[in-house]
Amino acid sequence: MKRKITLKHIARELEVSISTVSKALKNSEEISRDTKERIQAFAKLYNYKPNNIAISLKNKRTKNIGVIIPNIVHHFFTTVVRGIEKYANERGYNVIVCLSDESFDKEVINMEMLANGSIDGFIMSLSTETQARNDYNHIKEVTSQGIPLVMFDRVTDEVECDKVIIDDRDSAYKAVKKLIDSGRRNIALINTENLSVSKARTEGYYQALKDEGIPIHKDLVLTLPFESIDEAAIQHFFDTVTMDAVLCVNEIFAIYGMRVVQKKGLKIPEDVSFIGFTDGPLSKYANPSLSAVAQHGESMGAIAAKMLIDKVENEEEEEIYRTEILDSTLIERESTIN
Repeated sequence: MKRKITLKHIARELEVSISTVSKALKNSEEISRDTKERIQAFAKLYNYKPNNIAISLKNKRTKNIGVIIPNIVHHFFTTVVRGIEKYANERGYNVIVCLSDESFDKEVINMEMLANGSIDGFIMSLSTETQARNDYNHIKEVTSQGIPLVMFDRVTDEVECDKVIIDDRDSAYKAVKKLIDSGRRNIALINTENLSVSKARTEGYYQALKDEGIPIHKDLVLTLPFESIDEAAIQHFFDTVTMDAVLCVNEIFAIYGMRVVQKKGLKIPEDVSFIGFTDGPLSKYANPSLSAVAQHGESMGAIAAKMLIDKVENEEEEEIYRTEILDSTLIERESTIN
């Protein structure tokens, strides 16, 4: 099947700006005759068909932003949406939030529904199924038509767009280093499959152990599916593996892990220390309270909203994408030894 030609493709092939291509196809007097004929001939040769929805989206502002998040279970995503909405409202924009529920199909449906002229651009974090399938064609189709997009947290290099993330690898590295500095040597990791953030945090975990000369034992790593807490798997993990510390890629895994350890008669942090990602209410009010890597979701949301709105309003001809990397903060509480 022949790939669909977009304004971006034509501009790249003929070494002109997207704006020049758009104006030439509209027969604008601003473009020279030779350039218009060259662009129009190329478009005809490749059977270019304009996306009327995208054109209407670019030419008429709705003052609405579409936000797609994977789930509402994790406190992190609610804080990001709060940051997006607060900043967007200050700039006179409304926010429409859709939930992919970690589903590729729902993510596609959400994008198709919102890209019908009802929004000026997207802010999104990828669903687990999308990352597992490594299929981003639905997103590339939207961006290729000039609809602005900002990704946050769960991102991919397969899509050219602005991104806002924390340094997940370095954050995990520092968390493990904190556990090592407190005398821990058998440090376990509980993570999830397929997610970009889990992969980066796992890399940081391994690197910290390697740099400190601590042997790596694969049985100290438990990888869980994303759908829900696998209570049996976590129970078996703590029953069969000897550890003195645990790093969890989210606070829900950490809180449940602490509960299992306490039922076994072990003390936290004397026998086992815990650190989780996402500094939410669960971390603060757990017993004992959980040391956590704060991802600063509200700041991440505000930055994502600013990047998107600036791009919508500036309409730069040259496409320049940037990735904003935020610093995380390790909040130390009762689940680790200070």
